[in-house]
Amino acid sequence: MERVTIKDIAKESGVSTASVSRVLNETGNVSEKVQKRVLDAVKKLNYQPNAVARSLKLQRTNTIGVILPDIANSYFMRISKGIESVIGKKKYTLLFASSDENPEKEKKLLQTFVEKRVDAIVVATAGHNDQRILNINHYGIPIILMDRELTNKTKSLSFVGENNVKSAYDLTNYILNHGHTRIGVINGNLEVTTGFERFQGFVKATTEKKIFQDKNLIYNGNFTENDGTKAVKKFMSLEEKPTAILSFNNTMTYGAILELVKLNISIPNDIFIASFGKTNLERVLDDWKITYIQQRPYEMGIQIGEILMNKLNGNSFENKEYIFELEIVKSNS
Repeated sequence: MERVTIKDIAKESGVSTASVSRVLNETGNVSEKVQKRVLDAVKKLNYQPNAVARSLKLQRTNTIGVILPDIANSYFMRISKGIESVIGKKKYTLLFASSDENPEKEKKLLQTFVEKRVDAIVVATAGHNDQRILNINHYGIPIILMDRELTNKTKSLSFVGENNVKSAYDLTNYILNHGHTRIGVINGNLEVTTGFERFQGFVKATTEKKIFQDKNLIYNGNFTENDGTKAVKKFMSLEEKPTAILSFNNTMTYGAILELVKLNISIPNDIFIASFGKTNLERVLDDWKITYIQQRPYEMGIQIGEILMNKLNGNSFENKEYIFELEIVKSNS
């Protein structure tokens, strides 16, 4: 069966191809009578728009690629929900992909989105793709950095993120002020800005209070649940165990808590837990008091969505940095 074209719709409805195009693309003014005749013809002939041809003609596909480091992380999905709440109203569609914290996979995803002719890309980078990201942006596909900056913290891209250093600094001081000096630290990937900056905040706070950092109490992970599990196993195998654990990512905190449950270690009676981000385990563990940094992912997503719309509509080509200040939700124990 031959594909139905705009010319077929025009012939069936008795109007010009230009009028058909205006109705289908919702551009220009057409009378209600003409609109009805065109839509009736579309339904009768079962017309299916050729998305590829349309995107070539309009030089846009109304799609935005989003590369997340962990698509299962509720934090990133809340950001995505915020983006969608803005761009969905403008009839844009989000295409999601997960790099799984793998720079090589992220590289391939970036190339795939370029080949798919997305109108823009939002990325929380896994690292090692700085130049590729800059090149794609330079050659015409706007890229917004989400949560993680490039290594050189370039000003040539818009960035929406959090004040990682200050938040980690405040959280560390909260733990220290509760009398804990032997703190097990679960780091994320120190080669991405969020991991490095959060650990920087910890080092700043402990250095100011002249607290010695035992290297055995530092676990360098990659923001995964398994990292939290491995870190707790390492800490609990030490002769002198930590009295508190500070995890710099909600997914790692989740893994740490699961391992503590297996070991029958109570929170906070046996060990104090502080997390950069909420795990949602707080809802089911009423007797467990967990201190955490309250992040604002949905608001970040809205900000990213507004930046996207401004760039895609040609309202603003200026690149800005939006940093969200965060608060501690205290365990009161």
